[in-house]
Amino acid sequence: MKIPLLAFNDKGIYCQQADVYLDPWRPVKNAIITHGHADHSRWGHQNYITHNMNVPIIKHRLGEINVTGKEWGETFVINNVKFSLHPAGHIIGSSQIRVEHKGEVWVFTGDYKTEDDGISTPYEVVKCDTFITECTFGLPAFNWTPQAEVISEINNWWAENRAEGRTSILFGYSLGKAQRLLKYLDTDIGKIYTHGAIENMTNVLRPMVYFPPTELITRETKREALLGNIVLAPPSAHGSIWIRKMTPFVTGSASGWMAFRGARRRRAIDKGFVLSDHCDWHSLLESVKATGAERVICTHGYTDIFAKYLRELGYDARTEKTQYEGESAEMEKEEKETEADQNETSIISEK
Repeated sequence: MKIPLLAFNDKGIYCQQADVYLDPWRPVKNAIITHGHADHSRWGHQNYITHNMNVPIIKHRLGEINVTGKEWGETFVINNVKFSLHPAGHIIGSSQIRVEHKGEVWVFTGDYKTEDDGISTPYEVVKCDTFITECTFGLPAFNWTPQAEVISEINNWWAENRAEGRTSILFGYSLGKAQRLLKYLDTDIGKIYTHGAIENMTNVLRPMVYFPPTELITRETKREALLGNIVLAPPSAHGSIWIRKMTPFVTGSASGWMAFRGARRRRAIDKGFVLSDHCDWHSLLESVKATGAERVICTHGYTDIFAKYLRELGYDARTEKTQYEGESAEMEKEEKETEADQNETSIISEK
């Protein structure tokens, strides 16, 4: 029986021919990492390979690790298996992994989006025989509004809050979403303040991308100084003492899940902005078609529904269980980091 080029086991996605794992969730000897989110880049591997832009990101999150950086499209060979990294467009430094052996090509997307956000290297179509795709938002109900319209909506919301003398608190994941928001906030409206988790991660990324100036909230920050301005904070800071000291404030959240009204209510958010770093339904379908793949493996998200629809279109499509969790994980996995950075910055002054 032929050994598949990539197989799913209890440690991750394994290439037996090269003895290499892709985004493994348990410690392994050799790991190729698509991007810096915690469900894809975990601590404990002996050797890491990733894109050069992702190197400082995972070092910031994982500490001292043995990591090798690669350029886009650079071929590296391990035991006669050819690997290369290609832009995924998900966040800064995010990659798809192309694997080729004996004329067979597989592509693992990790997480990806096809809309150019202006800060990540734009998604690149990579032709292949087998395409491993996420399905975080693999339902027809998910149909994203163009980024420019959402950003305009966010800036208008901030301006309205400023006119009413209230602080705007905007939640976004500390890696990826926060920087995407920061890049396009209108500094003519006011100043941009940050939570420690976002400030620290943004400083890691500033050498690669220009971002507007920000001011870290510290123990010395006065509540009055925040009025009319905007605060970028990770979702896990919502409801904390750190937030409650900022009254009067209005909260907003930028996430694909904001497409569901119930998600905003459950999270007690005043305003939801539908902005995702993952593909919507149509982008997923277009991406699959563009690869020319005959076989599709659906990993995290609405896998069963998406795979079933692909089979109806004539694809050889199936699902595989992984420990990748998509957008919800990007929020939940950063809680420890958020707590640590919050302790550093402490609570703002009540004076």
